[in-house]
Amino acid sequence: MLLNDRMLKFRIKENYAPKDVDVINKIEFSARNLTSNSGLFLLLEHARKNGIFDLINHDLVFENGSTNKIKMNRIKIMLCGNLIGIDKLERLKLLQSDPLINEFDISIKEPETVSRFLGNFSYKTTQMLREINFKVFRKLLRRSKLKSITIDIDSSVVNVEGHQEGTAKGYNPKRPGNPCYDIQFAFCDEIKAYLTGYIRSGDIYTANGVVGMIQEIMAHL
Repeated sequence: MLLNDRMLKFRIKENYAPKDVDVINKIEFSARNLTSNSGLFLLLEHARKNGIFDLINHDLVFENGSTNKIKMNRIKIMLCGNLIGIDKLERLKLLQSDPLINEFDISIKEPETVSRFLGNFSYKTTQMLREINFKVFRKLLRRSKLKSITIDIDSSVVNVEGHQEGTAKGYNPKRPGNPCYDIQFAFCDEIKAYLTGYIRSGDIYTANGVVGMIQEIMAHL
């Protein structure tokens, strides 16, 4: 994606090759404000147009007033990092000089600052995010005007290194014997939308809790 026009200037060196062959001697890149993360534009525009940021701003409330003031910037940082595949907070620095990020008025903070923000989440605020997600799903579902939907429930293993909270040794095809998480999640097949999910210890059986998840989904629908 080019935020400005991209121009390539070619200088052809004469008499270097046969007359019917043009040889590129030098390429100059004179464009500015280029981004390698153009997919972020679609993510941020989609969230804005569907009122997702407004919902988060209104329905996600921290007890600490200063945390409330910075929450939107931090959440946008995490959304952008997740989309481009960042698996460590340290790699958020890859976004610091991206002109597309600046265009959306997102200020990329140091990994330690983002980590402190995530430490403010509690069970209460996490449930607030879950409620926001269901509100977004109901909006998408009404817009689709579907008469029936298919709910896909699956689980996935996430390997970890060291001693992470809530992990356990279990089925881990990536690194057998390593501690891991087992994530259970549900999607709506027709509109390709995420409904809900849980992060569980790696030693739990894949189908555990699925009945409660279905009951929760039905209650919200």
